[in-house]
Amino acid sequence: MTKALRRYDTLAAARNWSPNKNGEPMESMNVTEIFGENIFQQEDLKEQLPKSIWKDLEKTIHEGEQLNPDVADAVAVAMKDWAMNKGATHFTHWFQPLTGLTAEKHDSFITPNQGGGAIAEFSGNDLIQGEPDASSFPNGGLRQTFEARGYTAWDPTSPAFIMENENGSYLCIPTAFASWTGEALDHKTPILRSNEALNKQAKRALDLFDVETKRVAATVGTEQEYFLIDQEFYYRRPDLMTSGRTLVGAKPPRGQEMDDHYFGSIPERVLSFMLEAEKELYKLGIPVKTRHNEVAPSQYEIAPLFETCNIAADHQQLMMITLKRIARNYGLECMLHEKPFDGLNGSGKHLNWSMATKEGMNLLEPGDNPHDNMQFLFFFTAVLKAVYENQDLLRISIAHAGNDHRLGGNEAPPAIISAYIGEQLEDVLTQLLNGVAKESKQGGLLGLGSPVLPSLPKHAGDRNRTSPFAFTGNKFEFRAVGSSQSISFPIVVLNTIVADAIDELCTNLEAEVDGANSFEDALGTVMQDALGECKDIIFNGDGYSEEWEKEAEERGLLNLKTTIDALPKLTDEKNISLFEKHKVLNKREIHSRQEIWAEQYLTTLNIEADTTESMAKTMIYPAAVRYMNELAENVERVQELGIDSKGSKNMLKKVNKGLNDLGTALEELREAVLNSDSDEVIDSATHVKENVKPAMTKIRDSVDFLERHVADDYWPLPIYREMLFVK
Repeated sequence: MTKALRRYDTLAAARNWSPNKNGEPMESMNVTEIFGENIFQQEDLKEQLPKSIWKDLEKTIHEGEQLNPDVADAVAVAMKDWAMNKGATHFTHWFQPLTGLTAEKHDSFITPNQGGGAIAEFSGNDLIQGEPDASSFPNGGLRQTFEARGYTAWDPTSPAFIMENENGSYLCIPTAFASWTGEALDHKTPILRSNEALNKQAKRALDLFDVETKRVAATVGTEQEYFLIDQEFYYRRPDLMTSGRTLVGAKPPRGQEMDDHYFGSIPERVLSFMLEAEKELYKLGIPVKTRHNEVAPSQYEIAPLFETCNIAADHQQLMMITLKRIARNYGLECMLHEKPFDGLNGSGKHLNWSMATKEGMNLLEPGDNPHDNMQFLFFFTAVLKAVYENQDLLRISIAHAGNDHRLGGNEAPPAIISAYIGEQLEDVLTQLLNGVAKESKQGGLLGLGSPVLPSLPKHAGDRNRTSPFAFTGNKFEFRAVGSSQSISFPIVVLNTIVADAIDELCTNLEAEVDGANSFEDALGTVMQDALGECKDIIFNGDGYSEEWEKEAEERGLLNLKTTIDALPKLTDEKNISLFEKHKVLNKREIHSRQEIWAEQYLTTLNIEADTTESMAKTMIYPAAVRYMNELAENVERVQELGIDSKGSKNMLKKVNKGLNDLGTALEELREAVLNSDSDEVIDSATHVKENVKPAMTKIRDSVDFLERHVADDYWPLPIYREMLFVK
């Protein structure tokens, strides 16, 4: 069998892959019956705990009160019994270290007894605290290598859950992760701290509006984009396996130019995967709502409903794990990298953020007449003020190597942070700045020109898909978050900066009222002053245009194009003061995160550079040489026959040029890598960005040229045309 036939057999096998592992369809599901069946719900606790214990726990979960230690033993017994009835044999403290992934160490419920048997034990101490090795996780200098002790601490606000396997199951207990010295080594702890800061300041503001509430929390709903390709192709691409993206690969003749994929009919194999993934997510209590084809071929999206920010962050991690795990049941690989295919749309993770009281009031709900809703306008102004004053932190929160490939392209927001608020609210704010807001533009009805079609309620303003931070009805959509990253730090930043803005507005408002002004007059003055200072952050135009980049510079807005442009600003004095003021992160924790993220950026690029070099040397170069030898033999034979060999000679020259260019590019890459060492991580990362990345681009250009000239049966890698259009 020739190489070409083997290649096409691989394609045929991928296209004919059965979506059912055993040839049988998945059992149909009743969502209302299975939803939450694998989480230890509050209703379960309420039924099993003594009334006094439940009331103490309820105050901790819903009102943020200190956990009563006596609660832990009772909860542990109930949790163990529930988990073992679900088939669990082990438990784990499930936490989110600063890798951006999740971590777990499993312990058995079983303890041997003196009679040679075993009993199941799980105490309150087992529930509350675990002790994983802290030295083996990123700590950014918070711990020395020989200092190993770290602690996980039970988070009662996030429900425990069961993870199932064909051979058994285990209990997962969401926990925080801290060092022996008390610093946060994870993503959960700062979220809980930042939500407490937001709760404190939002309740203070609501008191000024005579609104009582027990608690305010940030609420989050996140749209997850991802790609699916056949596993056969994934495992034949070293770059996908080590880097999550294609480091070489020529653009296919057809990509997304036909605009025929977005919201298109979902392929059967993909739909089968989606249905099973959704079933698993429903069982974990994750309220997934939306699924659809995205813009690029083989790109898709899944989105849940809003939840409190801490639970939403936990669920987002579980969603990524589940998507990748279930995809493999269907011979697919789920890719979460922000830019797996050059020249095609990348994948984001739009973070929809708002604030709500425990009683269900959305503080960013404008109502039908937002000009009359001064409470909404107060909180709305606070968000705009927060975004304007902390553009750097918002940019830092989504800065990592993968997102650098996506931001600024014509499928993602620019790196310049701005806020889109729509025509209606822009008009209301203009009225406020000029005195008093007296009216709100109304949307009316949209007629579609046919009597059989209904007239549709029309919004008062359109949407803007180029804005990184857009108000979309009753929430803000932070569209610049990368698809592979944890949503935790963007949430931490939003919670903290908005808490700080509310704090300042409340202080100013209280001072105005003490100055004998009426509340309404004082509120108008404070909001006018705040809007006057931050109005430059508002931009409703085209964020992709060159004109906007120039205008943004004139407005004094930051344009931090890459991770290395943004990350050094994390430790600016204003940012350290902000986080310390609200007790979200201390100075050591902030510096540690800067070092960790710079090192992760550097490591990512070094892995990509090594992979690029290896693929070029061991796969591409030999394949091109073999094809060039075949061309040379052909030229020689044709000339011996006295036939014109112009075509073969031209092709031979092109392949030879590609090889020469590749050889030169490989030498440049090796030189750049050898000179990348520095005592400072930021300096090394800067060198890699400025020298190694351009050298990698030259290799890619040479390889992509060769891909278009080397015979298909010689080419050692699956190409874009194959990977993107096999469903």
